[in-house]
Amino acid sequence: MKHGKKYTDSAKTVDRNIQYDPTEALELAVSTAKAKFDETVEVHIRLGVDSRHADQQVRGAVVLPNGTGKNVRAVVFAKGENVKVAEDAGADYVGADELMQKIQGGWLDFDVVIATPDMMGVVGRLGKILGPRGLMPNPKAGTVTPDVARAVQEAKAGKIEYRLDKSNIIHCPIGKASFGKEKLTENLDTLLEAVVKAKPAAAKGQYIRSCVVSSTMGPGIRVSTAKYGV
Repeated sequence: MKHGKKYTDSAKTVDRNIQYDPTEALELAVSTAKAKFDETVEVHIRLGVDSRHADQQVRGAVVLPNGTGKNVRAVVFAKGENVKVAEDAGADYVGADELMQKIQGGWLDFDVVIATPDMMGVVGRLGKILGPRGLMPNPKAGTVTPDVARAVQEAKAGKIEYRLDKSNIIHCPIGKASFGKEKLTENLDTLLEAVVKAKPAAAKGQYIRSCVVSSTMGPGIRVSTAKYGV
């Protein structure tokens, strides 16, 4: 794969044979973010589990202390008094059947979907649309809840969902390059502590096999996870 000059120059500053201290790794990620836009810093965590087994799933959600730097657009499926509760909490769109039909029609201008438990019969019809995009509400992620106000506020504050892909890797944004290394380190610590806490009892051997951070257009930087006890 051929890379541009900026990427090549940035890659020269990273030793791929070294596992950097988290703060040092994020300082490198910030310095290698050379695009004209504010690049997102992402983390990729390979776990020593097998996602094909139900007892080795790793999934959850966590509120990053410094947010993600993204303006999150929240959709809420609710009815009755919960409609006003969601609107007052800052939801961008609130509805029921009409909202479901709008999404079925191809509208996808949102980042998170929240639903009260009594609305899952309606939301369930959107499984083929929301599921592949990782937008289906889920109790484990806190997006199926009677407390819609809290769910909306957390989503707006920088709540992210983490879960394994088919390769047993978790991919998550942890902020923008403009955050700087200190804020990014706080976010990374919060995410990794949550992932470690979510370790399945059935997991054997080394839990975190590798951890890599990178900016949107920058090279991958290996991170030492020793401080997290794994």
